[in-house]
Amino acid sequence: MENKQVTHSSFKELQTEKLTEEHLAFVYSGMLSLLRAALRIPRASVKQELFREDLQELRIPSEFIPDIASVVYGLRRPALDEATTENRPRLPRLESFRWRVDVGISTSVLNRALEPTIVMEMTLSDGSIHNFEVPVTKFHALRYSVAYVLKDMEDLEKRSILKIQD
Repeated sequence: MENKQVTHSSFKELQTEKLTEEHLAFVYSGMLSLLRAALRIPRASVKQELFREDLQELRIPSEFIPDIASVVYGLRRPALDEATTENRPRLPRLESFRWRVDVGISTSVLNRALEPTIVMEMTLSDGSIHNFEVPVTKFHALRYSVAYVLKDMEDLEKRSILKIQD
């Protein structure tokens, strides 16, 4: 069933008197959940023997354990990892960012405003374009907040508790 759509007729072909469609649906959904969880974990972080022991603890019949382990640790694992990264939902990325300072000489309320604003235009990878205008005071507050968060991140990285020690 690899790289194929699972249809209702696929379940009908596997169905027997002892193995009903409902049982097949439970088995299929359980296997799908198990494989999704196993493929999320990097291959090097869990040893194959430990994975096999975990499958035994889940009471999976021993004749199926080598097949499941071969999917997770076999030669097709890189192809499965690539397929999951390509097909995952993701937010659009920032393609371009343009900005300019705009000074309004007058508005409908005031004759002489001379208040500068920063006009920004973001183009995203899905083709959408977003324009927005920020007063200089808010821009400076944003700039300060970003600098503060970056400093906090730098301070956290310096702590020895977060460093990997051999």
